[in-house]
Parts: sequence; C-alpha cells; structure tokens
Amino acid sequence: MALHASIIKKIFWYPEESKDPPQTTYFCAMQPETKPHTEKQYSNSLTAYHRFETREVHIGDLAMGGKNPIRVQSMTTTDTMDTEATVAQSVRMIDAGCELVRITAPSKKDAENLAAIRDALHAKGYSTPLVADIHFTPNAAEIAAKIVEKVRVNPGNYADKKKFEHIEYNDETYQAELDRIRERFTPLVKICKEHGTAMRIGTNHGSLSDRILSRYGDTPLGMVESAMEFLHICRDNEFHNIVLSMKASNTQVMVQAYRLLVHRMMQEGMNYPLHLGVTEAGEGEDGRIKSAVGIGTLLEDGLGDTIRVSLTEEPEFEIPVAQVLADRYKNRAGHDPIPELTSYPIDPFAYQRRATRQVVNIGDHEVPRIIHDFSHQSEIKPANFHAVGYNYSVPLDKWNIADQACDFVYIGQHQIGFEIPGTLGLIQDAAVWQKKDRHYPVFAANDYISSTKASDELNFVEANLKGLSEVLVEKLKQDKTAVLVLTTSNKHGMAEQRAAFFRLMDAQCDVPVIIKRSYANLDENTLQLYASTDMGALLIDGLGDGIWIDAEHCGSKKMINSLSFGILQATRVRISKTEYISCPSCGRTLFDLQETTAKIRSRTSHLKGVKIGIMGCIVNGPGEMADADYGYVGTGPGKITLYKEKEVVKRNVPEAEAVDELIALIASHGDWVEPV
Repeated sequence: MALHASIIKKIFWYPEESKDPPQTTYFCAMQPETKPHTEKQYSNSLTAYHRFETREVHIGDLAMGGKNPIRVQSMTTTDTMDTEATVAQSVRMIDAGCELVRITAPSKKDAENLAAIRDALHAKGYSTPLVADIHFTPNAAEIAAKIVEKVRVNPGNYADKKKFEHIEYNDETYQAELDRIRERFTPLVKICKEHGTAMRIGTNHGSLSDRILSRYGDTPLGMVESAMEFLHICRDNEFHNIVLSMKASNTQVMVQAYRLLVHRMMQEGMNYPLHLGVTEAGEGEDGRIKSAVGIGTLLEDGLGDTIRVSLTEEPEFEIPVAQVLADRYKNRAGHDPIPELTSYPIDPFAYQRRATRQVVNIGDHEVPRIIHDFSHQSEIKPANFHAVGYNYSVPLDKWNIADQACDFVYIGQHQIGFEIPGTLGLIQDAAVWQKKDRHYPVFAANDYISSTKASDELNFVEANLKGLSEVLVEKLKQDKTAVLVLTTSNKHGMAEQRAAFFRLMDAQCDVPVIIKRSYANLDENTLQLYASTDMGALLIDGLGDGIWIDAEHCGSKKMINSLSFGILQATRVRISKTEYISCPSCGRTLFDLQETTAKIRSRTSHLKGVKIGIMGCIVNGPGEMADADYGYVGTGPGKITLYKEKEVVKRNVPEAEAVDELIALIASHGDWVEPV
C-alpha cells in the first residue's frame, strides 16, 4: 500500500549507554513513486518547521541540544598566554551574550594557561564554559581537557597529515592509518569521559587531511567521513558528550556537508548536536550576508544547536548577529500549513541549477537578475537610479553603469519621461503598461490568465504557492514570454517557496522564477540577515533566476542594492566584486587581521571576480584558500607567505612589503587592472 507523505513515522532507538532514556526522531515518509526519503533525508520535514531533536550534551552547567535553545558562542582573538587580555576580551564577549567562550590552545603552555584564565574569570563572577581549540597538538588537548569544559579537535590535522600530497591507499594501508589515529586519539577520549569534558569534532573544509583528500577528494563527503572516523572511535569508547561541525568558507559546500552529516547520522541511529558556522566569512556586510546564507539555510530546516558567526571583527560584535539569526526560530513553529511534498526533485547534497528557458535576459544560463521597487516614489527622475548602479551625467548626457547595477526597476503605475540606461528594464503594472522599448508588464495571476493584452517579449506574473493552480501552471508552461514572480506571506516562507519550485518541477514547467520577499520596518542589519537566509537558502539549491527584495522602511535603496548583489555573490551564483576569504582572527593570528584586511581591500576591491584569502596563520589558511585565487598567510611574526591558489609563491615576505608583493603577484598572472 502506498504511503502518503503526511504519514509521520516515529522511530525509537536506544543510545549505546543503556542507562539513557529512548531518543526520538521524526521524519516524513515520501511516496514510493518518488525517490525514497532514505536517499535524501536530512531534516524532520521540508514543510513543517520544528527542530531536529538531537541528544542533549552538557558543557559544564550549560546544556546543549535536545529541547534547549540555540546557543551562541564566539572565540577570543588575543594571545592565550596573555591572561589579562584574554580575560578582558572574554568578559566583553560574555556581557554581549556569549554562552561559550572558545580559546585557542596551540601548544602545551597555552593549554596549561587556560587554568589561569578560568580562575580569573571565576574570580570576576563569570562561570561561562570555556572551550579549548586544538588543531595540531594532541598533548595540548589532553592537558586542556582536564581544565576546561569542552575541547574542539579538528580531525583534518589532529594526528593526521596535511602536505597537499596525493597518496595511494589500498584497504589495508588505509586501515593502518585509521589504527594509528585511533591509538593517538583514544587517550583524549578517555580523559574527556573521565573528567566530564565535552568535545566538538570540528571538520574544516580547508584542513582535510591528505589521507581524506586522496580517498574522497575535496568534497562534502570527505568532510563527513573525516568526522565520522573520529566519532566512531568515541562511540567505541562509549563517549557521547559530543558536538559535530562541518565548516567551510564556500556556503554551498558548507550546507551540503551538514546535510550529508545529518543524513549519515539518521542512517546510523545517531543524533548528536550540530555547531553551525561559515569559516572565514569576512567583515562587515559581506561577512554577515555570507554567514546568514550558510547558517540560515540550515536553521530554516530545523538544523543547528549552537552557532558561531565568524567575522573579521572584535568577537563581541559576532554575538548580536548570531542572536538575530537564532531568535528568528523561537516562534517559527505553528506557521501557516504548507502542503506535504510528494516528491523531492533536487539533490540536497550537490548543487545543480534548475533548468529553465531563457526569456530576454532571464533564465537558462543567464546570471540571476535583480529587481528593485521604485513604485512608492512620488516622481521618478534620472538621479533616483544612482542608488542602484546607474549614474546620469547631465553635461555629457549619458549613463555610467556600475558593476553592481540592477537589471530591472519596478515603477508600478508611473511613466518614465526620459531615456533609460541601455542595460535596464522597467516593469509596470499591467493595467497601465505601455508597449515601449524595455518596458514590461507585471500581472496578478488571475489577470494574467484572462488577459488579452501582453508583451510579445517578456511578461512578469506574480503568484504564491496557493495561486499556482493547474490552469496557471499550464499557461506558464506554454507561454515562452512568461517569468514567474514567486511571493509568500507565510512565516515559514522559504519552505513555502521551495514547495512552489517543486510543484513547477513536478509539472515539468521550465518558467524562470524571480524570488520575491517583502519586509517592513526592520533595521539594516536584520534585513541583511533575514533576506540572506530567505533567498540564499533557495539559491544554494539552484532554485531561482533572480531576486526582488521588497523592503519598506528598512534602509536605503543603495543598501538594498548592495545586499542583493551580496546574496548572489555569497551563494556563488553571480560574482560582481572582489571576494575576500578572511578568517575571524584568534590567538594564533600573526598580524592585525582587521587592519590588514582593510588595507588589502582598499587596494584590490575593484578586481571583479578575483578571490583573495587573508589568513592569520597556517592552521586552515592554505586549505580554505584552495578556493581562492590568491592567498596572504601569516607564517611567523612579521612574516607573510603568498600563494597562487594552493601553491606557495613567496615565503617569509616582510609584512611591510607584503601587500605590494601581493599586488605584484596578481599582476604577474594577468588579473590586475588599474582602478578607475
């Protein structure tokens, strides 16, 4: 008998410790006619919001996972041996709302000094749990595990190798390497179990070991396998006070890796809590957008028990951003119902853009387009377009078009009495639309179905999921001039819009789709985070041929335009500016990261499409920069090593000369242009 998607299966399973109560997970069963849920399942439901219920772990007095709130945390940037500075910064973080303070412990001495930091914080009345961040030094981890409430280990370089070498393994030699790692890692597991210390097994895309890279490649699967190897050692020792993470600077890779991890846990009867984060997100607007795209996409599907927003700023500034992201889901349950899915026509573990036809410059292989709303203005003049990338010169009587110039402007019932820029299209309400060059109508769904007057080039049709009737879908399918503007008013709007995409795909309707979201009365920071989540979560899955942020009383047109391009850049679907992969700094950082990032940005921000990695040390630097064109990495006090992709080009460049040398390197490979 066929199972309907609304049937909910309830699975009881017992963890390995017999004293624990049964854990519960829920998931939707897909109809057998579609791909089985077991092939794609990574969350409780794609339509009804509720958190994926993980097991509860304890980090000192702080409980995480289970039914606990999403915890927010950050990491100190001071030298761990500078007790006074680290304590002072920790206090600022805690006062800002930080619930876990992570401190790097790259050496045995650093690990030992965690006791002094802990005691000084306790003396000031602060009992916030501390986390020791470990990468290369197992001995440091074993010391720290007896002092602080949690240790973070990176399976990519904890008792493993990273030289960017391809190694041929057979099953026997690969198992021998696992046995070696088990021998080196097990003592830490036993110490954590004895002392009640929690552990995060934190995989970083940029620091996968040569062993993992050689067998699985630079892939989300490799990230998951790296963590699972260490997790299985913990489970063999009946240690379960564990949190897992799958961080990357590439938001597509990061999202796919977390989903694949949860999928694996479901298959193996596990439900460990998840620590969410985008590594090397950067600073300012770019860092916030990129973080929201990655973290928000997972939160939308109920994944995540703690989050860290990694900004190249003081760590206390990360906390309010994390809180805005987390707080949005406190009241998400109980949203308007979304019909259950009967199919799942995309691969959640690999990016592929939805196939659509091309209508003028929208859809198919065209980059996603950006629409802005000017309909509420009393009068539209050439000067109004300056905010969205078009600057009109009166003396020269010509338009200057910026790299970040939007593609369409919605003018509602207005008429334009001047020549518009050659790359801009105007959208008017169908009732007042006049057939002019690059003027296109937008219809409500019902009006479109009955309309006899339309453009023979491009017609926008606005509808939500409920409005996607069989009649409308069929007309959209047949009308080669139609572009759908997909809206939602559902509190769980991303899921509703995703369901609409799936309906179109099930009907084999290849109409291009503009994702439209409406917001009102938000501050700029909140708008950035909400829009990046809502639209980024769809674009990450290849859904959408453009975006339309309809924001009333949320900020300037210029800010909204920058946000729109930032979302497309963060999801890797349209590159319009230089991209900086910049780490958030920590006690390992060998130069002033914020100052250096600002200096490099001031010299290179005009290099459209070039990716530059700026890393404070070699822990994740070379690996995370594998996705960058050029790299600037601290390798010693006052010394910088420059990279072209993964290859070292110049070692130990004096810091005072390093930015000039970086520019010379960019020029030598033909990527430098002089700023205008």
